[in-house]
Amino acid sequence: MLNNWAVIPACLPLVRRRCHACGSGRFRANGKFRVNANHKRIDAWLLALCAACGDTAKITVLERTNVRSVRPELLDRMHDNDATLAAELLQDPALLRRNRIALDWEGAWRLDTGGSDHLDREVIDVSVRFEVRIPVRPVRLIAEGCGLSRAEVERLITEGKLVSAVRLSGRISGDFTFTLKR
Repeated sequence: MLNNWAVIPACLPLVRRRCHACGSGRFRANGKFRVNANHKRIDAWLLALCAACGDTAKITVLERTNVRSVRPELLDRMHDNDATLAAELLQDPALLRRNRIALDWEGAWRLDTGGSDHLDREVIDVSVRFEVRIPVRPVRLIAEGCGLSRAEVERLITEGKLVSAVRLSGRISGDFTFTLKR
């Protein structure tokens, strides 16, 4: 029987960026936007607060864009400080690259295993689905979902009792399946 696990974001991730005031490397995006219009041009930023000193940094969403080319519902969502829009924008690789930032997902996600009835079986087939692209080590997911230590999961991989079509070392942010034989 195939078990379905889901990696779900619990909150917005931290933004990795150097603070010009204190030198800290982490900012909290709280879902607030600043929109500024100048005649027919519009600028929009996602605001982020430094985790150490509280200084504000602006993550550019729109820059000198013609007002008519911006969808009205997008503008309304920015004016309403829509937190789901902030989460969507932080998933955009072009926005991350343009602003030279990276995301820190540590503590910002959770694993939903659907219960612990699978833990007592000899063979477990699991399909892991990511709701958003969160880079996580598969060894950590398997250890957390099965109630094992990471060292024990590594040992099961080397013994051939834990197999998958994807490489289980390193980080992964896409869906995968694995089989665990006890």
